[in-house]
Amino acid sequence: MNLLMVLTSHDKLGNTAEKTGFWLEEFAAPYYVFKDAGVTITLASPLGGQPPLDPKSDDPSAQTAATVRFKADAAAIAVLANTQKLSAVAAADFDAVFYPGGHGPLWDLAEDAASIALIESMLAAGKPVAAVCHAPAVLRHPKSADGKSVVEGKRVTGFTNTEEAAVGLTDVVPFLVEDMLAANGGVYSKAADWQPYVVTDGMLITGQNPASSEPAAHALMALLA
Repeated sequence: MNLLMVLTSHDKLGNTAEKTGFWLEEFAAPYYVFKDAGVTITLASPLGGQPPLDPKSDDPSAQTAATVRFKADAAAIAVLANTQKLSAVAAADFDAVFYPGGHGPLWDLAEDAASIALIESMLAAGKPVAAVCHAPAVLRHPKSADGKSVVEGKRVTGFTNTEEAAVGLTDVVPFLVEDMLAANGGVYSKAADWQPYVVTDGMLITGQNPASSEPAAHALMALLA
């Protein structure tokens, strides 16, 4: 089984002087769910090479068993440092795609033509697309064959407005994931802030926050089974 994980290449947190990128837990936990299941994993990002890590996700308070495992895994670190260019990968080569979050995807992957085309191709072929936390931002522009948003009428979740307010970035991000999904016709739902919550509707899997990354990966594996 071949699975594509798509990470952000964007490292600037809006107009602040702070850095952003992908969230370590949201990559590491799913990565090991897939790896331990014997899945062949390919990593890609818009620019290729080493994706930027959100420094806040490297904070001691944000560490989990999966992040600790990753930091001790030289092979995984090397794979992450050499992601393929997203524009060079083909949907036909993969059985599913998984998007880890972090704030970065709000700026690049949400608007990336290669990502939009990938998602449209995967869903049109009946292949699962999974995204967690801020990564449901990638569903902003993809359309179904009928020209409607791929989330229209679909049950979805993603980083909540109240979670964004809690991290103080409501006025920094280009858009709010919860509002965007609802505006595109998604049937948005959520759990309490920071609690794990995953929604599967057809071939679309979305997770609310970092705590949802491992459950979202398991939901994707269940769909593929």
